[in-house]
Amino acid sequence: MERKAYPSDVSDAEWALVAPYLTLMTEDAPQRAHSLREVFNGLRWIVRAGAAWRLMPHDLPPWYTVYQQSQRWLKAGVFAALVHDLRTVLRLAEGRAAQPSAAIFDSRTLQSTPESGTRAGYDGAKHKRGSKVHMAVDTLGHLLALHVTPANVQERTQVAQLAEQVQHVTGDTVELAYVDQGYTGDAPAQDAAACHMQLEIVKLPEARKGFVLLP
Repeated sequence: MERKAYPSDVSDAEWALVAPYLTLMTEDAPQRAHSLREVFNGLRWIVRAGAAWRLMPHDLPPWYTVYQQSQRWLKAGVFAALVHDLRTVLRLAEGRAAQPSAAIFDSRTLQSTPESGTRAGYDGAKHKRGSKVHMAVDTLGHLLALHVTPANVQERTQVAQLAEQVQHVTGDTVELAYVDQGYTGDAPAQDAAACHMQLEIVKLPEARKGFVLLP
């Protein structure tokens, strides 16, 4: 690498892990004009910087090259496969079973940008206009599933989709999902039960001040 390194650049150890997932064709393929590692570095820079594609630094591959290759990776499911395998390895390293039996469902509202357009919604509880990321993780915090909706969509209406995704990636091993009080009601409980899963609502203390760590 002749250029000055960016903090977002992939390390040698990281590249050894991810390269087999990213190589959709041979490194010496005639249509390849840029190093695959540099293309991946370009994608990591975009993700870390949160910048527009056209703001890609000039010493990285052109933005349109990185964008097109990123779309190929997404279509091929390489990142989903990488997350799945890495989660399994990390769980085994912690002495856990390869697949979890419990999960945590939650959501996060992200502020909208002008490009959000009609995808944005207003979250009255968070007083934000934007998108809402619905996530499921195992009890170690490793990602199982996520999807994005407008911010005005309620958490309880997304249990069915999250539960289905979780059981798909784990092989139907999850029996229990911890949730907060935004998931109360018969409908979300029934949606979880349809995927062979039980919701357990973790309630906040009646009196609280500041941040409270829930079990």
